[in-house]
Amino acid sequence: MTIEIGKKAPDFTLAAHTGETITLSNLKGKHVVLYFYPKDMTPGCTTEACDFRDQIQQFNDLNVVILGVSPDPVDRHQKFVEKYGLPFLLLADTDHQVAEAYEVWKLKKNFGKEYMGIERTTFLIDKEGNIAKEWRKVQVKGHVEEALTYIRENL
Repeated sequence: MTIEIGKKAPDFTLAAHTGETITLSNLKGKHVVLYFYPKDMTPGCTTEACDFRDQIQQFNDLNVVILGVSPDPVDRHQKFVEKYGLPFLLLADTDHQVAEAYEVWKLKKNFGKEYMGIERTTFLIDKEGNIAKEWRKVQVKGHVEEALTYIRENL
């Protein structure tokens, strides 16, 4: 399946840090910001999560649900949420099947080493469950504000 603007977002069911399971299609009727990030407790991922946290009321006012997805297990997500007071769900994609479905599981290079991992990406999913916008290779600084501005102007 290829990810395209205007096409149905790949459905999934994943465990959340709260212990509940979240199915994307059950959120029909709400806009969803689905953001993929590499790893809990790392500098860029912490900044991004805290930026979403700091703007949560703005997203809530626009009826937008925020879901963070990484390959980290539920217990690590729980610690991340508790440490930084994150008021949205983090989902555990430990086998990276959802990341693969969204085409964000990529070959990465760091200090000369190659490995597979998450390419930081955000998707905006509309009330009908279609992909309305995507931001690939996200630069953390200013990203949440950019997404919020897009949502205000386009939804």
